[in-house]
Amino acid sequence: MDLKSFASAVNQLSQEKGLAAEKIIESIETALAAAYKKEYGEKSQVIKAKLDPKTGHADFWQVKIVMDETMIFSEEELEQMKIAASAEEPSFAKATEGDPGAAETEKVKFNMEKHIMIEDAKLEDPDAKPGDEIKIPLIEKHDFGRIAAQTAKQVIIQKIREAEKETIFADFKLKEGEIISGIVQRIENRTAFMDIGKTTGVLNREEQVPGEFYRPAQRLKAFVLKVEQTSKGPIIFLSRAYPKFVSKLFELEVPEIGAGQVLVKSIAREAGSRTKIAVFSTMEGIDPIGAAVGQRGTRVSAVINELGGEKIDIIEYSEDPAKYIANALSPAKIMEVRVLPKNKALAVVPNDQLSLAIGKDGQNVRLAAKLTGWKIDVRSPENLGEALAQAEDDAQEAAAAAVKNDEAVEKEVAAVETVKEPEKNQEAKKTDAEEIDEKAPKAKKAKKAVKKATAKKEKTKKV
Repeated sequence: MDLKSFASAVNQLSQEKGLAAEKIIESIETALAAAYKKEYGEKSQVIKAKLDPKTGHADFWQVKIVMDETMIFSEEELEQMKIAASAEEPSFAKATEGDPGAAETEKVKFNMEKHIMIEDAKLEDPDAKPGDEIKIPLIEKHDFGRIAAQTAKQVIIQKIREAEKETIFADFKLKEGEIISGIVQRIENRTAFMDIGKTTGVLNREEQVPGEFYRPAQRLKAFVLKVEQTSKGPIIFLSRAYPKFVSKLFELEVPEIGAGQVLVKSIAREAGSRTKIAVFSTMEGIDPIGAAVGQRGTRVSAVINELGGEKIDIIEYSEDPAKYIANALSPAKIMEVRVLPKNKALAVVPNDQLSLAIGKDGQNVRLAAKLTGWKIDVRSPENLGEALAQAEDDAQEAAAAAVKNDEAVEKEVAAVETVKEPEKNQEAKKTDAEEIDEKAPKAKKAKKAVKKATAKKEKTKKV
C-alpha cells in the first residue's frame, strides 16, 4: 500500500465531506472486514478488521459470543419446537413466555460460527464469562477478488454517506432557532429549496412571507425552524414568517441586543404587513428604542429591507400594564388606560386618534393585544360610560356564573354524601350481623354446657 497516497486520499476526503479522519478510517476497516468475509469467510461469521494508517498493516479477527448450557436450546427442546411448528401450534419459545424462569434468559440455537461454549472459550481467555465477546485471530490476507473489492467499495460509500448525514444533522441541530443564509436552488409547488451549505433547506409555503416571490440564485436569510432526521437524511425546515425571525435579525443588526444590554421582551407579527416589537434596557443610560432604531434609522432600515418593506413598530416595555398597553397602541396617542378584571383593558383615545389606534381592519389593536397578552377595548371618551357599564355587567354575569358553579358543586357533593349514607348503614348492618354470627357459636356452646350440667344434677338426684 502506498501510504503517502493513502494518507493524502483520507485527508482530501475528510476536507471535502467535512468528516473526521477517524470516521473515514473506521469506514475502511468495515469495508476490509466485509471484503475478507466475502472472499474467505462464511455467511454467518462476524469478522472485524483493524487498520494501522502509519504502517498500512491490517489485522483480522472473528468475534464469537461465549455461551453456556442455559443460554442455548437443547436437542430435546429443538425437537419439540419442530413438532410444534409442524402441527401449527405455538412455538416452544412462545409457550415459555409466561414462565418467569424462561423469560430471564432468551435462549438461542447454537451456531458454531457465532457462538463458542464456555469450556472452549476458557482455552482462549481464562477470564471469559457467559455473554462476553471473544476475539479469535484470523490469517492475514492481501489478495481479494473483484467481487470482494466491489463489496468493499460499496461499504465505504455507504458508511461515508451515513457519517456525513450524522454530521449534518448534528451541526444543524445546534443551529435550531438561529438565522442562516442560503441561495434559492429551485421552486416546486410554491415550496422553495435553498442551498444552505452542506445540505438543502426547505421553505414551505406556510412559512413564506405573503407577497414575497423567490427566484433561483436569490440569496436570502431564513430562520431554522426545526431539524428532523429521516431515512433519507436530515431535513432542515426554514421559515421567514416566524415572529422570532424578526428578533434574530435585530440581534444581528443591533450590538446591544446581541450583548444582552437590550432585551426583546415580546414580539407580535403579521408576516408581510406589520410587526410590533417590545424592547427593554437592562443598563442605565441606554435607550432601548434608540439602540434598535440606530443612527438615522440605519439599523431598523436594514431589518425592513430584509423583510421586503414590512412595517416595524418598536415600543418600550414596561412592568406597568397600563403604560405597556398605551405604548403598544402607538403611534396613536392614548388618553387613559383602565385595567379591568379577567385580563381586560379599556383604552380611551381622542376621536381623531380612534382610527389610528384601531388600525386598518383592526390590525393595530390586534397586534397590541398579541404583544401585551391583554384583551384591549379601544373607546372614545363619549363611549366610555357605555363601555364601563358593559364591563360592569360582564363582571356581574361572571360573578353570578361563579356562584352558580359553586352551588352546583355543593349539590354534587351533597348527592355523593346521600349515596354514601345507605352504604354506611348497610356496612353497619353487616357489621352487626357479623357480630351476631360471631356470638352465635358461643351461645350454642353455653346452651350445651347448661344442658350437661342439668343432666348431671338429675342423675345425682336419682341415685
